[in-house]
Amino acid sequence: MKKAHYLILAVSLFILNSCSVYNFTGASPIDGKTFQVNFFQNNADLIEPGIDREFTLNLQDLIMNQTNLNLVTNNGDLTYEGEITDYRVTPMTATADQQASQNRLTIRVNVRFSNRNKETDDFEKTFEFYYDYPAQQQLVGSVLNEAIKVIFERITQDIFNESLAKW
Repeated sequence: MKKAHYLILAVSLFILNSCSVYNFTGASPIDGKTFQVNFFQNNADLIEPGIDREFTLNLQDLIMNQTNLNLVTNNGDLTYEGEITDYRVTPMTATADQQASQNRLTIRVNVRFSNRNKETDDFEKTFEFYYDYPAQQQLVGSVLNEAIKVIFERITQDIFNESLAKW
């Protein structure tokens, strides 16, 4: 019985020690302790009020929830900055009488990432995602909120993967 306790203790210590090399979010070991997310200005031709602030906060929240980095307002080891460059609605499918039956909201964000401790990780890249919705619905209220939520979840996760998970 005593040997079983030692075996369980040894296995537990091995597992816990391994977590310092790999974490459950998939992020690689990070060269830094702090990060900052500068405000992502909305420079799209079509302006939807508030999405710039919402995007900035979503990216901050994702990084805080999936890493042990501390959020700072300046001089972060990792810096995310950029702008929303496109916000557009386009008809996607048509009915037999040439009416749109489905529309697509697309949002594109240009991101500049810099790692003060490992400059080879720096990049500037565009991330884009979309949300399809029935053409009979207006892009307001709950439809707009759901569309922005889905799009920002995907874009922020793609940014995280590109900058920290290296997927």
